[in-house]
Order: sequence, then C-alpha cells, then structure tokens
Amino acid sequence: MRVVLQRVKKARVTVEGATAGQIGAGYLLLLGAEEEDTVQTADRMIDKICRLRIFPDANGKTNLSLADVGGEILVVSQFTLYADCKKGNRPSFAKAGSPDMARALYEHALDRCRLYADKVEQGVFGACMEVELVNDGPFTLMLDSAQL
Repeated sequence: MRVVLQRVKKARVTVEGATAGQIGAGYLLLLGAEEEDTVQTADRMIDKICRLRIFPDANGKTNLSLADVGGEILVVSQFTLYADCKKGNRPSFAKAGSPDMARALYEHALDRCRLYADKVEQGVFGACMEVELVNDGPFTLMLDSAQL
C-alpha cells in the first residue's frame, strides 16, 4: 500500500462538479493498493499515519498527532501511485491492485480512519476526480507499507 499524506488547512474532492468530500484542517490521503496488500496492511498503514506527530505544538515543534488537534481526514483512491515508468514513456499500472480488491481495502481504510477522526470524508472510487487543497507547511509525506 502506498499513501501520499498531505497536511492540509482544507481539502475538497469533486466529481462532475459536485462535492464528494470536504474537510477542514487535517490530512488529505491519496491511497493506492497493490494485489499483495491485505486488511492487516491497511490497518498498519492507517494506524501509523494517524499516530504520526506532524502538527505543531505551542512552540511550533511538530509534536502533535491528528487526534491531538482534532484533525479531519479526506481519503482519495489513487491507483496511479503504483505507476512504473521504467520502460518507454507510457506508465504501466500492472502493479496496482485489481479494482475489486483495491475498493475493498479502500473501504476498510476509511473505516479504520474513523477510529482516529470524527470527520472522515472520501472521494468516489474509480471516478475522475478533481482534488483541491491548501497544503499546510507544505508538509507532505510518502509512505509505503513495504518500508514500515
């Protein structure tokens, strides 16, 4: 599983001009799954992400977690995180999980996020989406379950 985490002041995802999900301060998570990923992989990733201390404390030091600041989460499916650009100029997405498997893990990840945040919003799996955000910092992390 791969996740691009962006600490945001606000974020929104729209599909065909309609808002699908919208949050205030918290995390925008772009989430991609590969075929070998499991529910346990998703749990480990979401637990790690939600426990990260990347929000500033009163002294400006990144020392607070999402729960400490009452942050919100917007999760957007993103199979393109598994793009392989080694050969030629057209990326291959062969390493991305099948749609049915990826959708199930995406839904599970959303449920897991709800253990950590009162407000969890989402994009529309498989849809062409527009994502807007105000990156806070900017503070962006890339996490790969193979490296956790």
